Amino acid sequence: MDFTGAKTALFLGDELLVILRDQKDDIPFPGHFDFPGGGREEGESPIECALRETVEEVGLNLSETDIVWSRQYDQNWFFVARRPAQDVHLVQLGDEGQGWCLMHPQDYLADPLAIPYFVVRLKDYLTELG
Repeated sequence: MDFTGAKTALFLGDELLVILRDQKDDIPFPGHFDFPGGGREEGESPIECALRETVEEVGLNLSETDIVWSRQYDQNWFFVARRPAQDVHLVQLGDEGQGWCLMHPQDYLADPLAIPYFVVRLKDYLTELG
């Protein structure tokens, strides 16, 4: 299974948990709204990567049963997970990002700070959801 990383669009209730990326010139899309995720560690499956990165970046321990959709895009996996809205009190930003917020999916899709390829991936999920 060849891949380089994984991202998770994490719904807490009806809203997405998004991370405002650091404002650094050496990272892609500085100052943009991102989803939890990142690079694969050796031996990890795509879902293991996504779950680990979510804990590291926002402090939430997801289980595989929280994952409701997944798709591989080139060398990266994109997951969608759903948790109850009350899990918002468990969110703790890790050492990456300027902050986090909740955002309605349609607001993310229209936001100029949304990462363009995540807009496409989120639209894919929402289209399949109907």
